Amino acid sequence: MTTPARSHGTKSIRPTARPRDLMEDAPGSAWQARVVTLFPEAFPGILGLSLTGQALRAGLWHLRTIPLREFGLGRHRSVDAPPSGGGAGLVLRPDVVGPALDAAAGPGPVLYLSPRGRPFDQAMARSLAAGPGATLLCGRFEGVDQRVLEAHEAVEVSLGDFVMTGGEIAAQAVLDATIRLLPGVVGNADSLEEESFSSGLLEHPHYTKPAEWEGRATPPVLLSGDHAKVADWRRAESERLTRERRPDLLARRDEEAPDDETR
Repeated sequence: MTTPARSHGTKSIRPTARPRDLMEDAPGSAWQARVVTLFPEAFPGILGLSLTGQALRAGLWHLRTIPLREFGLGRHRSVDAPPSGGGAGLVLRPDVVGPALDAAAGPGPVLYLSPRGRPFDQAMARSLAAGPGATLLCGRFEGVDQRVLEAHEAVEVSLGDFVMTGGEIAAQAVLDATIRLLPGVVGNADSLEEESFSSGLLEHPHYTKPAEWEGRATPPVLLSGDHAKVADWRRAESERLTRERRPDLLARRDEEAPDDETR
């Protein structure tokens, strides 16, 4: 007996001999997230809390989990096999992952969370948020058979130069960064324009009450009431922090800036 498919605001998803349109009940205006995973119980997880959770309940985005185990083969619903050519570990089979991705079919790209993928960044989050949704494939073990990635034109995405036990946490990070950019999710849209990476710079330091804490004072300019000076200070601090911590961002911004002759 298998664990019932988990679903969030829609009908359950179960494997069938003939894939059906699983998006027919999805709200037409909602951003659609479909997650193929061995651990559907991990979702919505942190995405069900705070702003993303409120947006999920409000119908601003839509979440479906597709349990990979239900597409497994044989009595034990096996999903993996040893790597061709030998070696350690196990690889997720294409004849398991393929049908699961077929069942998850919907608008937007297929993303495979993988340490060898292109780095996920704010630009990719904005691009995803501007689209209709995405399917996220959470890997396990040594990875996924290359043939199924090619067949579904999966885009491999990485959170950084490190390895995790699976793609579920990475998928939640990608979804969080994307969903918060959807209209209506963050109350003050101006805050999205001022945060790190939105302008190619790291965000400036933040201060709040009290004005002095344990002998450490808030910079006087932030208490001056002069909005122009505050803006100048924040910009200078953003540039300073970026220069110290992420000089690559400054170099990239300079490369992308148009030459004076072409302006």
